[in-house]
Amino acid sequence: MDNKQIPLINREISWLYFNDRVLQEAADPGVPLIDRIRFLAIFSSNLDEFYRVRVATLNRLTNLNEKSKQILGYNPKKILNQIKNIVVKQERKFNNLYENIIVKQLAEEKIFLLDEKQLNVARGTFVKNYFREKLLATLVPVMLHDGEPLPELRDRTIYFFVKLTKNKKSRYALIEFPDNLSRFLVLPETNNLKFIILLDDIIRYNLEDIFFIFDHDTIEAYSIQLTRDAELDLDKEVSDKFIEALSKSLQKRRRGKPMRLLYDTAMPNDMMQHLLKKMGLQGESLIPGNRYHNFKDFIAFPNVGQPELEYTRYPQLPVSDLSFGKSLMGMIAKKDYLISTPYQSFDYVIHFLREAAIDPKVKEISIAVYRLAENSRVVHALINAAKNGKKVHCLVELRARFDEQNNIQWSSRLEEEGVKVVYGIPGYKVHSKICLVTRTEKGKMVHYACLSTGNYNEKTAQIYADHTLFTADKRLTAELVNVFKALNKGALPKGLKHLIVSPIDSRPAIYKFIDNEVKNAKAGKPAYMILKMNSLADEQMISKLYQASNAGVKIQMIVRGMCCLVPGIKGYSENIRIISIVDKYLEHARVHIYCNGGKELIYLTSADFMSRNIDNRVEVGFPVYDERLKEEIRDIIDIQLADNTKAREINAANSNKYHKTRSDIPHRAQIEIYNYLKNKTL
Repeated sequence: MDNKQIPLINREISWLYFNDRVLQEAADPGVPLIDRIRFLAIFSSNLDEFYRVRVATLNRLTNLNEKSKQILGYNPKKILNQIKNIVVKQERKFNNLYENIIVKQLAEEKIFLLDEKQLNVARGTFVKNYFREKLLATLVPVMLHDGEPLPELRDRTIYFFVKLTKNKKSRYALIEFPDNLSRFLVLPETNNLKFIILLDDIIRYNLEDIFFIFDHDTIEAYSIQLTRDAELDLDKEVSDKFIEALSKSLQKRRRGKPMRLLYDTAMPNDMMQHLLKKMGLQGESLIPGNRYHNFKDFIAFPNVGQPELEYTRYPQLPVSDLSFGKSLMGMIAKKDYLISTPYQSFDYVIHFLREAAIDPKVKEISIAVYRLAENSRVVHALINAAKNGKKVHCLVELRARFDEQNNIQWSSRLEEEGVKVVYGIPGYKVHSKICLVTRTEKGKMVHYACLSTGNYNEKTAQIYADHTLFTADKRLTAELVNVFKALNKGALPKGLKHLIVSPIDSRPAIYKFIDNEVKNAKAGKPAYMILKMNSLADEQMISKLYQASNAGVKIQMIVRGMCCLVPGIKGYSENIRIISIVDKYLEHARVHIYCNGGKELIYLTSADFMSRNIDNRVEVGFPVYDERLKEEIRDIIDIQLADNTKAREINAANSNKYHKTRSDIPHRAQIEIYNYLKNKTL
């Protein structure tokens, strides 16, 4: 099937429709009010990253000639126009949702967001005192002069563009918001009424104190926020020079090319024109916004009301038969275990590493990490292991986007403490989540593995839904030994039979599984696939799935994010159904289920169906051999496929309509998975 002929949704456009699903959660009256605010924050944060990375890339591609655009398969400029049209509509929806619905519902809960014009004398005094004690010293306005360019604005930082007027003569200034203070100030309660004011309005209330030396009749301030190109242009070789280059590039990231200027739509036109002239920006970079920018800060919006205004925080569940009071490796030696976070505790992974760090029989620990928590207990366990004389190899992927600085710092700390740090493979990001512990037992080396679909990051494990497998199965551990041997030498592992490792194995292995289903479908045998992932964009893989659909293979997919495959198209995808679940937790697990003639194969993996994951990264997929765990994963997937509350259908219209099932009973997968796992421990 010719890839250029197949139906595809542009990946950037598809991603925007995913972010619209996040906005749907903010609009859903069934979601607790404070969590609706947090979904607005997630939507905003997602959009920031989208502009910094994807829109930045498209801007670069606009310089291609027509022949190059034909090879690319689309016109970047046309896509940029589509993006702007969609984003403007989404921002309008966002603003209406926040200003006309969320703020009013907060008021119904006796929580009032006050601006600078709504402060009475007592609250005004409180705000002025806070401003003078905590804020004034951090604010240094920059006066703007005619004929001089605007000072370089920092990426994603909020500024006030200020106009002072005296006798129709104007002078302008910029105020940069401090980034080390909370965005929210809770004011004293009155008659059981709660009051919150934003940092923005505290500054507005005290503008006279900032500009007291300038004689003026009126003073106006409107917020702006610039989003810059955040992609790093770097040599792919991994070396000391690379680390140095990466550190320098991170410093430059704040000074990348401007991608988007978000501005308060209340700003008068004369101020807007003056600003654009100063900045040298074109109209296509402008995105109208509301009064408050950097809405990602609202993820920390304080709940000063009732507990019911937030999702119930369920206690994390124990894993049946896996005890913190005993040796995990002793239990893993007898059978495999599956940890499904955040329903079950990530502490099992920490406990596994801590046990390895102090066990005298453990000789070696090898681990590959991608995103580390700020105060990583994983790192502390590895350091303790090194102090206890273990050989510790830690592969740190320095190019984990937006976590580069954090990973550089941890790498230095690990090396100082005696851990052997490996910096990935030249030309490939290492995105796999794998750990191997080597222990001497009766004079032999025995291996224990911890393989995951998610990062070794205890913070994200609180909200990312992932699966982690503990196993001592020699089929997997023996191959994992070879994987680490290769990675520690800066090479790619080859000749594996059980693990599926990108970039060498993934495409041929997945094609083989799909071809087997096609063969069975043509022979009249049962043939199906159930595939769960974050993103689906690889055109060759989409073409392969279309071929399978045409052969009669029934394909069900759960795709959280971008999805370029168009289901339900006659002659291509009539046998493909796709849903996307957006709920309290971020669906992050990647699961593949193949009918295999009735003997189901189940694989977990760190890879999505993206060209970068399949061809340009080191990813590890691993089979689940234990029949109990296969049944558990299958049950969890079946629960998700039955979701008719938080699942949306992916279709050609990009309508994000909620998935309807035959059942009239509401099914919400994340609640039902929690209850399912809870019942297994009873």
